[in-house]
Amino acid sequence: MAATRILLVEARYYTHIADELLRGATAELERAGVVFERVTVPGAFEIPAAVQFAHLSRQGFDGYVALGCVIRGETSHYDLICAECARGLQDLALRERLAIGFGVLTVENEAQALARARVDKKNKGGEAVRACLAMVDLKRRYALGTP
Repeated sequence: MAATRILLVEARYYTHIADELLRGATAELERAGVVFERVTVPGAFEIPAAVQFAHLSRQGFDGYVALGCVIRGETSHYDLICAECARGLQDLALRERLAIGFGVLTVENEAQALARARVDKKNKGGEAVRACLAMVDLKRRYALGTP
C-alpha cells in the first residue's frame, strides 16, 4: 500500500498563531510517518477553495488538514468567515468523500488562540491531524473512493 499523503492547507493571516498550529500539525504527521505537503492561503475563507483545487487536481491526497485562525472583531465579518469556512469544508467532506481535519480556531481574542494553538497547551494543529488520519482510516475501512 502506498504511503498516506496529506495536504496541509494553512491560512497565514495571523502568522504567529499559524506557526504554532503548523508546528503541532507537522510534528504529528512526522510522528505518524505520513508524507505531507503544505500550501498556504491568505485567510480562513480561502481554505475550502484550496482544498477543492487540490482535490480536483487528482494529485492523490488521502486527506486534508485545514489550519487557521479567526479572531472576533467589531463587526459581523467574524461570523461570516467562521461559518463559510466550516460549511465549505463540511460540504466538501460530504460531497467529495474527503477526509478533512478541522484545525481552524474561532476565538474571541489572541490569548484564546495561543492557548489552543501552542503545542504545550491544547495543540489544535496536532488534534486536527489526528482527526484527519482517523477519517482516512475510516474511509479505507469502508473502501470509499472518490465520487
